[in-house]
Amino acid sequence: MMRRFLLLYATQKGQAKAIAEEICEQAVSHGFSADLHCISESDKYDLKTETDPLVVVVSTTGTGDPPDTARKFVKKIHDKTLPVDFFAHLRYGLLGLGDSEYTYFCNGGKIIDKRLQELGARHFYDTGHADDCVGLELVVEPWIAGLWAALMKHFRSREQEEMSRALPAASDASLRTDPVKPELLRVESQVELLRLDDSRRKDSVVLGQNSANSGHPNAVTENAESSLTHSVPPLSQASLSIPASPPEYLQVHLQESHGQMESQASVTSSDPIFQVPISKAVQLTTNDAIKTTLLVELDISKTDFSCQPGDAFNVICPNSDFEVQSLLQRLQLADKKDHCVHLKIKADAKKKAALPQHVPERCSLQFVLTWCLEIRTIPKKAFLRALVDYTSDSAEKRRLQELCSKQGAADYSRFVRDACACLLDLLLAFPSCQPPLSLLLEHLPKLQPRPYSCASSSLFHPGKLHFVFNIVEFLSSTTTVVLRKGVCTGWLAAMVAPLLQPDTRASLADSGRGPAPEISISPRTTNFFHLPNDPSAPIIMVGPGTGIAPFIGFLQHREKLQEKHPDGNFGAMWLFFGCRHKDRDYLFREELRHFRKCGILTHLKVSFSRDGPLGEEEAPTKYVQDNIQLYGKQVARILLHENGSIYVCGDAKNMAKDVNDALVEIISSENGAGKLEAMRTLATLKEEKRYLQDIWS
Repeated sequence: MMRRFLLLYATQKGQAKAIAEEICEQAVSHGFSADLHCISESDKYDLKTETDPLVVVVSTTGTGDPPDTARKFVKKIHDKTLPVDFFAHLRYGLLGLGDSEYTYFCNGGKIIDKRLQELGARHFYDTGHADDCVGLELVVEPWIAGLWAALMKHFRSREQEEMSRALPAASDASLRTDPVKPELLRVESQVELLRLDDSRRKDSVVLGQNSANSGHPNAVTENAESSLTHSVPPLSQASLSIPASPPEYLQVHLQESHGQMESQASVTSSDPIFQVPISKAVQLTTNDAIKTTLLVELDISKTDFSCQPGDAFNVICPNSDFEVQSLLQRLQLADKKDHCVHLKIKADAKKKAALPQHVPERCSLQFVLTWCLEIRTIPKKAFLRALVDYTSDSAEKRRLQELCSKQGAADYSRFVRDACACLLDLLLAFPSCQPPLSLLLEHLPKLQPRPYSCASSSLFHPGKLHFVFNIVEFLSSTTTVVLRKGVCTGWLAAMVAPLLQPDTRASLADSGRGPAPEISISPRTTNFFHLPNDPSAPIIMVGPGTGIAPFIGFLQHREKLQEKHPDGNFGAMWLFFGCRHKDRDYLFREELRHFRKCGILTHLKVSFSRDGPLGEEEAPTKYVQDNIQLYGKQVARILLHENGSIYVCGDAKNMAKDVNDALVEIISSENGAGKLEAMRTLATLKEEKRYLQDIWS
């Protein structure tokens, strides 16, 4: 009889679910039965009465929040009326997923882990924290490998406990139920809202392997002859440890279409979708700026879509038409692009599976590839392993085996993950690989909508919604170097390009060029980046580059409120802004001068990273964090003595961490306290919703 354990996952983009499904598949071969459920399916499990061990896989979203699917669960377990022994019967192991480029690394899992502990639950297996910045598989694979021994130890301990009731003299040593540590795996056990060590340290968990293993992840061979398609010794001569091929479960039938037409409305979404016209666009930067920044205005007057300053919303975008057509050609399916895609589960499927919900019924193949699948996603090792079985050339097959093996971890990171390789890159690099369409539908995740911050106030622009973005451009160097644009920003830029007049705010509706183009948007379910309820409380805004977007909405909103309540008590508003050049990418320069002149913006501190000091308001500093330290006493006074709030918006990889470090130094200096105490103060500000971040990598 197989031993049962409860397996829950909380996912935002599908990674936690895929990992949980992998655990479920492996469980059978180890003599276990996994009862798999999404954590949101509360009617299918009950932790209060659960007697079997619990395994949880949790991702992190936003700036350290649990995924949307876990919101109700988190709220439920944080009920303050629950007794401290509510889960005293529960034994669990948790795997958290995150990205160490964000300040609150793996915080979705940490929040759940911490609360389960507070309610009496105990680990049977130490928590793992997997880092997407360096590769989730570095932690996920050994954590799963060690899970089976931990489960076996737990079940044996439980059986011994049952026997001990009949044998009271049983030794204490035989009844130990300490959590098992994954073999050779260093796992963080301290759960905190803020990392209390050097913020520049990668908070990932790294597997220590036998040094004799030629494929040690840290043993990167910087050989000029290595490439995506070619390896060199020792890897090219090594015996490979290759994972089992993922069981296939989809059957695809392409049927000639009968003239039905799809629209963006066919895209699956748990939130309502609004189709709105673009009414205005402007290029905010000069043509010689390093990055091109656009402002787009949407007309939402004929919808019931609402957005307050600080909110974010989703833009539903398609894949590049050129890349879709290239993929169809490579798959030899160009002549069937208009055929309807019909899916069903294979009769002999070896895994418990469901049809992918993000592939709608009765839609054409071209529509599915354009609007439903993330064809730019970096293929996981499991996908590479699946491609091996459809590759006929022996040299190409061997190279794909290397890339998905333990020994080839360094090459996978270098030539696939770090090179931003996508499926099309792999198929062009390995011409003998001929995967069926079903394999793509099994492994390509849902094309995610892209979030943008609202850059306007409805009081200032009734019926309109503004947002700002840089046109993302990056080099993808696989077999050839390709300049690619962001999936969404490239699409938006192309859409407004024929109508956009540089450095002017031309209305598209009045341009005489026909009807304005439309896009689909949806509200974000978790919006928290709002002005304080008390308008007299001072606020500090930190937003270099396009991070200034929500703060323009804040300032517009405040101006209208002060016009409406001229005798009101309104707190100070500080803005720390930064860009490269004063004359090229100083976004909203005239608007900020206006807000400063009329007293809405009480303090404006601007940094130019590529220019020297250029005026009394532009301090001799390169970055926003330098300016924050320059005005450290005022910042500390606002946060520690005036009940003020600080908002940070922009880049997570460098800016947000550097601002956090600056705040730690300021608070430590002003309070005369150590770094640890300063970090605890910041953690308290975050809990009080007075230290808010809207950041991205």
